[in-house]
Amino acid sequence: MGSSTPTQDQWYQDAAASQIKGERMVRAELLNGRVAMLGFVVGVLTEALTGHGILSQITFGMLGLS
Repeated sequence: MGSSTPTQDQWYQDAAASQIKGERMVRAELLNGRVAMLGFVVGVLTEALTGHGILSQITFGMLGLS
């Protein structure tokens, strides 16, 4: 094997760090999307059960919307 210089090693370290960061961002966005879908379903189910719309749920009825 050949010897590597510190700049080559740094390039590999930077490339690996960039790849890890990208993979973490993808997982974070997947989780964010799943939580948003769950929140939407809970809001729709609550609207079906209580008769209060999404906006009324968000404002807890303070605006007088029903």
